[in-house]
Amino acid sequence: MRQFQVRRGLRGLCKTLALSALLAAGLAQAQSGPVKLMVGFPPGGGTDAIARILADKLKDQLGVPVLVDNKAGAGGQIAAQALKAAPADGNTLFLSHDHTITILPLVVKNPGYDSARDFVPVAGFATFANGLAVSGGTPAKTMAEYVAWVQKQGAGKDTVGVPAPASVPEFLVKVIGQKYKLDLQAAPYRGSAPMMADMLGNQIHAGVGSVPDFIENQKAGKIRMVAVLGSARQVALPDVPTFAELGLAGFEDLPYYGIFAPKGTPQATIDKLGNAVAKVIALPEVRERLTAMGLSVGYMTSAQLASREQAYAKTWARIIRDSGFKAQ
Repeated sequence: MRQFQVRRGLRGLCKTLALSALLAAGLAQAQSGPVKLMVGFPPGGGTDAIARILADKLKDQLGVPVLVDNKAGAGGQIAAQALKAAPADGNTLFLSHDHTITILPLVVKNPGYDSARDFVPVAGFATFANGLAVSGGTPAKTMAEYVAWVQKQGAGKDTVGVPAPASVPEFLVKVIGQKYKLDLQAAPYRGSAPMMADMLGNQIHAGVGSVPDFIENQKAGKIRMVAVLGSARQVALPDVPTFAELGLAGFEDLPYYGIFAPKGTPQATIDKLGNAVAKVIALPEVRERLTAMGLSVGYMTSAQLASREQAYAKTWARIIRDSGFKAQ
C-alpha cells in the first residue's frame, strides 16, 4: 500500500512538472515571432519617431524583430481596436500616449474598446507637455505677441491646428481662447505630421500639440513655441514659459507615454516585456534622444502605469465635464 502511494505521488509530481514545462514552452513560443509595435498615427510624427527609437533597441533585448506598424486614424482608435482583437501572446503591442488610452473613452460614446477592460499596461516610459506653437507666417515670438497679432490681423479670430479631434490640444484651444478673449477654432488633423505640414506651409498660423511633435522644427527656427503645460519649464525648451506662468493654471498634470498589450496576456510575458522596456530606456543613447525630443524619461511598472491612467482620467473627466463637452 505504501509503495502504491509513493508511485501515485511520483506520478502526480511528474504530471505537475510536465504541465509546468508545457506552460513554460508555451510562453517561450509566444515570444518566438516578431513583435508588432502598433502606433495610432502616421509616420513622421513624434509618436512614430519615439516608437522607432524604442523598437530598434527592444529587438536586442527580446531577441526578435520589433516592427513598427502605423495604424493611423480616428486619433488612435483604429490601432486600439486592433489591439483588442489581437491574440494575447505578447507579439502585438500598442505604443500610445494619453489621448487614445484615457481621453477618447471620455469623449466618444462608443470608441470600440474599454482601456481598463481590454488592455493591460506593459510599462510607462515618459511624460511630456503639450504646448502652443505659432508658424513662421506670424511675427509672434511670445504668447502676448500672438494674441496681439490675432486681434489685429484676424479681428480676434484664428484657426488653430490640433493632431486629433476631441483631444487635450482641442480642449486647450478652447481654454486659451477663453483666457485671452479670442475666437479660436480648433482644426483637427489625422496626426501631428499633416498638421505640421500645414504650419510649415503657413496654411494655419498656430497649432497645439506635444513638445515631441514640435521640437525639431522649433530647433530649426521654422516654428516658435510660445507656451507649454506643466508645473515647470521643459528641459528641452528652457526659454518657453508654462501656461501657469502666464496665468492659466490647472493644467499641470502631464500626459504620459506607455506600451500596452491585449488583456489576458500572461503575467510572465508582461514582466518580460516590461523589463526589456526598462533596460532600453536606461541606455544613455536612448535617454538622450528621447530627452532631446522633449520627453521626461522615467520608467513605470505595469501597476504604476495603471495608477497613472486612473489619476489622469479623473483629472480630465473633471476638465471635460466643466467645459460642457458632450460625448459624441
